[in-house]
Parts: sequence; C-alpha cells; structure tokens
Amino acid sequence: MTHLTRLPALPRLPGPRLSSALLGATALELFVLAGRLIVYPFGLTSERGGATPAEAASPATTEPPATTAALPATAATTPPVVLLHGFIDNRSAFVVLRRALTRHGRRLESLNYSPLTRDVRTAAELLGRHVEEICARTGHGRVDIVGHSLGGLIARYYVQRLGGDRRVRTLVTLGTPHGGTAVAPGAGVHPIVRQMRGGSSVIEELRGPAPGCRTRFVSFWSELDQVMVPVETACVDHPDLDAVNVRVTGIGHLALPVHPTVAAAVREALEAPEAGEDDATAAGATSAA
Repeated sequence: MTHLTRLPALPRLPGPRLSSALLGATALELFVLAGRLIVYPFGLTSERGGATPAEAASPATTEPPATTAALPATAATTPPVVLLHGFIDNRSAFVVLRRALTRHGRRLESLNYSPLTRDVRTAAELLGRHVEEICARTGHGRVDIVGHSLGGLIARYYVQRLGGDRRVRTLVTLGTPHGGTAVAPGAGVHPIVRQMRGGSSVIEELRGPAPGCRTRFVSFWSELDQVMVPVETACVDHPDLDAVNVRVTGIGHLALPVHPTVAAAVREALEAPEAGEDDATAAGATSAA
C-alpha cells in the first residue's frame, strides 16, 4: 500500500512509559464506551423505508446511503463501502469513519447483524446476500468492506470461504481476531465469541489454503488492544492473501473505529491502487495513530 507507507510512523513506546500509555488508552476506552452508549440507540433502526426479502427474513437491519442524485460524482466511480460492526454493537460505531469517508465522496452502506447471531458462517452468508443486493442496486460489480472486531472476521470468512473475493475489492479490518483471541473465560458463554478464540473451527478454516484470492486485506492492530490477546492476533498472516498489517499506537480496541487518524488511514487504504498496479501493495507492515 503505497499511500499507507507515507503515514507518520510513531516510535514504539519504551517499557517504562508503557504503563502510562496503557492508562491513557484505558481512559480513552472508557470515554469512547460512554459515547458509544449514548449513540447506540440511534444505530438500532434502519434508515431505509423497506428491506429486501432476504433482509426481512433475517434479524438484521441495513442502512443505505442517500439517493444517487445527492451523491458526489466520485461515488459513481468508486465502489460502495460496507461498514460491519463488532460484537453487540451496531452501525453507530462508525460515526467518525462515516464522516471521513463521506467527505471524500464515498458511498456508504451498513449492515446490522443481530447480537443473537450464533455463528460466523451464518452472518457471513447474510453479508453475502447484502453485498449482492448492493451490487444489483448500485450497478457496481465490487464493494469495499470495513469491519471492526467480529465484523472483520465475518467479512473475512465471506471473502475467503464463501467466494466473496469476486465481490470485495478491499477488506479493511480494525482489531479483528484473525488468529483467534484468548478472551475472558466468561465471555465464552456466547457461541460466536467461542468462535473468535484461537483453535476454533472458524479460525482453523481461515488458516486453510486460499489460492487465487482476489481481495486485498489491510488490518489495523493496536499494541494496547486488551481484547486481542495476544495483540498480534489482529494481524493477517496467511501465505495466500495480499495483506498489509498497520500497527496503531496509543489507543485501544473501542477507539479504533472512532480515532480520526485511523479514519484517515482507512480512507487512504481504500483509495490505494488495485493489486498489481504497484508492487509495494503485496505485503508488509506500517504504523498509524
């Protein structure tokens, strides 16, 4: 990703300062959580007058953008961006990112999957139907996806296991447990949380071969993400995938989709050239925030 490599690379925090950095990130996480609770109700409902039959049959809501006539000219030439939230969340999680992408002419779509969803595979199938509906409605053959946490894992399963690579140009993940996370034991009561753990059947499926996958991956991971254990589990590490892993400093898990610097880096990732246009897009790592 040539654009990403120009992001300002902040030095890794030395050991003695890590505790103060962690305290600062934790305080920011609490602030973000409070804000998330305030805006959460506004993301529960769909902004669309009606739903497709597939959506009406599922426990999810979707949010389309404004009418085509109101969209900037660039929205007609760039793929729509699908926003996919994390566990027990909704589209309100992307309030900052939506603003950043909309200002640069990107057409946005959201998918709310139900917190009662018990299987990553089921959610990935729903995402696939949603993407097909978007392509049919907008006339675009491909989309970009930005997924936070579990949302990124659902999107990756769709791309890698359900043939979604023919529809998804770029998949950006924010704090997604690509390698499985050692989450708190009590959280494992929910089946879909157990699927996010290392060694689960879903994680093992994603370790399998993916020859010819056409989607490019950009994974943002934070060294202070206390939900990803270990933190490097949020990196895409697969020999068959075209992936860039972007290290984020100074913020935690909840702040990833709302941090302005991360939002700017996500926008640059989505604007980067297609794979093959620049040899530097193959694989690598960089830093942001």
